[in-house]
Amino acid sequence: MSDTDRVMPPSTERLMITACVVLSVIMQALDTTIANVALPYMQGSVSASADQINWVLTSYIVAAAIMTPPSAFLARRFGRKTVLLWSIVGFVLSSVLCGIAQSLGEIIAFRLMQGLAGAALVPLSQGILLDIYSLKERGSAMALYGVSVMVGPVLGPMLGGWLTENFSWRWVFFINLPIGMLAFLGIIRYVQETPVDKNSRLDWLGFGSLSVAIMAMQLFLDRGEQLGWFDSLEITLEAVVAVSAAYVFLVHTFTDKDPFISLQLFKDRNFSLSIVFIFIIGITYLASLALMTPYLQSLMGYPVLKAGLAMGPRGMGTMLTMYLAGHLVGKVDTRWLLFWGLALSAGSMWLMTGWTPDVSMQTIICVGFIQGASLGLLFVPLSTIAFATLPSALRADGTGLYSLSRNVGSSVGISIVTVLLVQNTQVNHAEIGAHVTAFNRLFDAWPISDMLNPMTASGRAMLDGMINTQSSWIAYIDDFKLLMILSLAVMPLLVLIKTPQASPPISNHGPVLE
Repeated sequence: MSDTDRVMPPSTERLMITACVVLSVIMQALDTTIANVALPYMQGSVSASADQINWVLTSYIVAAAIMTPPSAFLARRFGRKTVLLWSIVGFVLSSVLCGIAQSLGEIIAFRLMQGLAGAALVPLSQGILLDIYSLKERGSAMALYGVSVMVGPVLGPMLGGWLTENFSWRWVFFINLPIGMLAFLGIIRYVQETPVDKNSRLDWLGFGSLSVAIMAMQLFLDRGEQLGWFDSLEITLEAVVAVSAAYVFLVHTFTDKDPFISLQLFKDRNFSLSIVFIFIIGITYLASLALMTPYLQSLMGYPVLKAGLAMGPRGMGTMLTMYLAGHLVGKVDTRWLLFWGLALSAGSMWLMTGWTPDVSMQTIICVGFIQGASLGLLFVPLSTIAFATLPSALRADGTGLYSLSRNVGSSVGISIVTVLLVQNTQVNHAEIGAHVTAFNRLFDAWPISDMLNPMTASGRAMLDGMINTQSSWIAYIDDFKLLMILSLAVMPLLVLIKTPQASPPISNHGPVLE
């Protein structure tokens, strides 16, 4: 059935469908970051090292990234509603298992299950919203969808910290049970099943090679710094496997008649450009968010609650501009919305490069609000324009690839800024430390000569602490500068975007998809 022939559900039913799918998205999005602040408590509970406990995060991200593209095939083969319901059941069950796990191996295994089960929630939910709203209404629908996706990065750390402090780290997983039950019951009641194609098949070679490439790349980025990069046989093998698998995937995609990711998707200019934009947004926004938590707690000395309060207004900025952008899409040239979103993102990063150890909390809140506001002006118009001109037959594949690009961008961005933070801290420490010698006449001045005398053990210890702090500070500034450059670098691509023209609704039962 074409978009113009499809009759939309009544407004009340659409509202209930929207609420149900948004709940499922919120549940999945929360688990992207909610476990971060609970990691030290998990580490002590299962007697794991700092390196081992990081797999609690990595296993979830990698599993979700791998299983996102096949969601389109599963929806065609078994029906979108069926797949969505089983995804919710699997996600909630694995969440409960994570909460009752007694060892590190169990937590990692159940987090892997959680990522595999929940990967389909975001693209299938987005596909449902695209189907029940007309082109003219998709701006508002994508605004609501965008808010639900970004609830995780914004509220996850605060909610996870509150649950861990007042109850237990296990409740960061148990919280999914009531949310999942509401979403499950609502989808059973209101969402209609899509046609099933029994002849649909999965390109196993394409799926397998892409999965191996993503896993190997993530391992390479996560463990490279710790193991000395190419001085380690493991890292070298992971790099070879990642490149080889990516090569196999690309060759197969361009030569197979029915590849895992259809090349027809990239014939749509807007969709192709949106893939690039959402990848960069995943890097700039979520990577900066990952930097802010240790920045505030380690360098600024903020307690968990104060750090959460400082980051909270960022979410308010996002939700405000998402609401605004939802009403402006279709009335204002989308390219201008994206331009101002990128400009605010780059501007906020530029302001962060000027932060000093005595930056005020008010400044941190204001800059965070601006950065959050930039996301709203990016996510809503980008989600709308990505699928505005894409044929409905390719929409399921498109939502899967779109989500994959965002997830991979996020994981790659976090890994890169973390690696650069460690490396630059070491380089800065060496450069600053080179000036700390007994022959530096500045150490003769009082009270430096008493407190920071490099000839005494206490003086050297205090100097090393100060150098570590300054080195880390400069390394954070370098990361913020890199994210600013990335935001500016994609601006020229805006001129290539084509703004689609919307036509009026033609159904007596509500607007139709155009």
